[in-house]
Amino acid sequence: MTLDSTPAARRYETALENLAPLRARPDLQEDLPVWAPARRLWDGADALSKVMDASTRSQDGGEPAIATDDLTAALALFEDLRQQLDHLECQVIMEARRHGMDWGQIKDQQGLKTPQAASQRYQRLMTRLEEIRQGVR
Repeated sequence: MTLDSTPAARRYETALENLAPLRARPDLQEDLPVWAPARRLWDGADALSKVMDASTRSQDGGEPAIATDDLTAALALFEDLRQQLDHLECQVIMEARRHGMDWGQIKDQQGLKTPQAASQRYQRLMTRLEEIRQGVR
């Protein structure tokens, strides 16, 4: 898959290439529960690659051939990534607060206008993650 030649796209492609040997080892994926999220992400990224390739072909006048399963996996990828990013963001904010950063400093790094907005964002993230954990969402 060639998204473009930006450094971020090259890092993404390299990450996918580095994961390929792990995907070929189902014994690792099935025996260790920790592999389940990585496998979902790999399958989603693989499906996203197919969707983007088909999208490029359709723009070039070629026939788009996208399986419904690939579209479903690609869409699910975004929700998995959102959840993981929300969790990571909460952890980083907690560490920042633990290390003495105030909400004003945090809001600057998040591109928000007020310390209150940073605090409210953190609370929304925590609420969303708790709802997901409890199965409400």
